[in-house]
Amino acid sequence: MQEVRPKKSLGQHFLTDMNIAQRIVEQLSPDVESVIEVGAGTGVLTQYLVQDVLDKFHVIEIDKESIAYLQKHFPMLGDRLIEGDFLRADLSRFGQRNMAIIGNFPYNISSQIFFQVLKYKELVVEVVGMVQKEMAERMAAKEGSKTYGILSVLMQAWYDIDYLFTVNENVFNPPPKVKSAVIKMRRNATTDLGCDEKLFVSIVKQAFNQRRKTMRNSLRPMLSPEIIENEVFNKRPEQLSVQEFIDLTNLIATSKTDSVSNS
Repeated sequence: MQEVRPKKSLGQHFLTDMNIAQRIVEQLSPDVESVIEVGAGTGVLTQYLVQDVLDKFHVIEIDKESIAYLQKHFPMLGDRLIEGDFLRADLSRFGQRNMAIIGNFPYNISSQIFFQVLKYKELVVEVVGMVQKEMAERMAAKEGSKTYGILSVLMQAWYDIDYLFTVNENVFNPPPKVKSAVIKMRRNATTDLGCDEKLFVSIVKQAFNQRRKTMRNSLRPMLSPEIIENEVFNKRPEQLSVQEFIDLTNLIATSKTDSVSNS
């Protein structure tokens, strides 16, 4: 296969190692019914995706120069190549279930990409992507780890996440200043967290935004006198598992309900 070479004029860091590109594409599960590539750039992943999954494949690309480049080199995409912002896209137009998202995700918006995935978690069963190494470590981290944080909890509530492999700087043109990594997310069996999801997200964010404090101090405005001495509030957020955050959400929600009914 002829290599799709990056154009420096597009002003991005492009993967030049085709073996790594192929390895990324090979992580896709065969049972997905639609595949969306985010930010195809010069088609380093696209060249393999059009071979393997063209009949269920779409590309969403926001950069006009990249769009022109892709149109020239991948005419078979036709209207499957969509100029637009993935962060604002209505993913339901591409299928009603078993959707996979793949890409070399831009580092500056990678967390926003994952929050977009969460918005469509009932459709997106899989994500395969390359991100900054530190981001990948945070995504896959378990409780007790220094890298465990907001994204770890919110994503792991709905997805099983595997850190697949590290990618060195020298396989990009131009080389970035940080290492990259490839992760795979697969939708878990959870259909309902069993708690108020909005409150769950709020608690996780507030706790980790003050991660050096105990849960009692970071969540104090949410806590009623009846529960404030509970031992769980002696812990710091990185010590709590996803399930413990769910249990904590229910504890706080119940205490609020009791406070209202007793007033």
